[in-house]
Amino acid sequence: MYDFINGNEYAPAPESTAIVNIKKKYGLYIGGKWVDAQGKKTFETINPANQQVLSKVADASKADVDAAVKAARKAFEGEWSSISGAERGKYLYRIARILQERSREFAVLESMDGGKPIRESRDIDIPLVAAHFFYYAGWADKLDFAFPGAGIGGQKVKPVGVVGQVIPWNFPLMMAAWKIAPALASGNTVVLKPAETTSLTALLLAEVIEEAGVPAGVVNIVTGAGDTGKFVVGHPDVNKVAFTGSTCVGKHILKSVAGTDKSYTLELGGKAAHIIMDDAAIDQAVEGIVNGIFFNQGHVCCAGSRLLVQEGVADKVVKKLQKRMETLIVGNPLDKNTDIGAINSKEQLAKIKSLVKTATKEGATVWQPGTSVPRKGNFYPPTLILDCAQSHTVVQEEIFGPVLTIQTFRTVNEAVEKANNTQYGLSGGVWSDKGAKVFKLTDNVKAGIMWANTYNAFDPASPFGGFKESGIGREGGLHGLYPYVKFNA
Repeated sequence: MYDFINGNEYAPAPESTAIVNIKKKYGLYIGGKWVDAQGKKTFETINPANQQVLSKVADASKADVDAAVKAARKAFEGEWSSISGAERGKYLYRIARILQERSREFAVLESMDGGKPIRESRDIDIPLVAAHFFYYAGWADKLDFAFPGAGIGGQKVKPVGVVGQVIPWNFPLMMAAWKIAPALASGNTVVLKPAETTSLTALLLAEVIEEAGVPAGVVNIVTGAGDTGKFVVGHPDVNKVAFTGSTCVGKHILKSVAGTDKSYTLELGGKAAHIIMDDAAIDQAVEGIVNGIFFNQGHVCCAGSRLLVQEGVADKVVKKLQKRMETLIVGNPLDKNTDIGAINSKEQLAKIKSLVKTATKEGATVWQPGTSVPRKGNFYPPTLILDCAQSHTVVQEEIFGPVLTIQTFRTVNEAVEKANNTQYGLSGGVWSDKGAKVFKLTDNVKAGIMWANTYNAFDPASPFGGFKESGIGREGGLHGLYPYVKFNA
């Protein structure tokens, strides 16, 4: 089976049985219409697996962002404000249903534009995207009952207004859903800026929103690079900012909104400790380790990128892990047998290589399986870094790739100390047969999300977010509605 793009044969794609129609050029979605950037500028979006240009995308200027915010404000104060919660819910339900109907199209496009294996896009990402719209559709007419204290003293739950949202390249469609769904459910309007390397599924989502009949201006999507994001965040008529991305950029955003009346949520980086106790079910734990770090090529903020293994089982765990890694297939993201796809960009691939090189300079040992890696495209093999010290750069810095550092510990207290000895506090995991150990670790590791005897398990009803330099606020669940509402008497 083959995919065809703009009439050109693309590549063998065993799992891709549907043709994905990618336009040669994409405009901005503003006020319910598709328009060119006012400056007529565009940028290319590249398939990281083969370096082919997929399409040209409009590069939004400050004037374009201003037009999008004006459209969002007009919709917020106009038709959208008169729609009941039940009606808003119907729109969200429609979006979810259309996403399910077009799920294969979205899965293939997500893998082509971002580099992730089709198995992950098809079986994890797209179903979760639809699930988030379904979940928040159910809350849309229940906001007055969702928050403790609502209704007391005549207080009513109100939307905050126009929301500026900036999302990353690792989960483009899922991050759009995490932000758009609760914003619309609570009555806000949106200006969304997707990452420049992965804009296509967000633009395809705009088509779904249009098909669902969502009123013009309720959702606006402006594409571009860092400057476009700055224009969205800094716009004076944006009431709330929602950002997912690097800690460095998050700090700049925090400074930019300081002194304004804008509310904000920031979901930033992570360096999760994945803790294996000596009484753990080792075979299951090894599968959890593989899922924790190699899922989506390690392009996951909550990835279990620091493995902490109790000394008594360390050798056994490492040997089993190495044996399992020998079976992993690195290759074409559209092949259903692929385990690790393409690194999202040349820049990210260079960063991964640089950090691994730094590890060897600092005295660590790098181990990679004999896995074949395609010569063309941005690929990197699954990698272990052994003999790590807590001070090593790779232990402290987020690599955002298929690279796992390994350290050992003797006691539960030592595991907690090492797990917490980082600037981040987003996530973590623990494997143990003893509930007491699980509860002690999950209670004492300073992370917003802790998994026990599993890893990377997500649900729309569960809040997601971190502490320290991993961010401020929560997304998902009832907690994900809080940032999008205010209480007025």
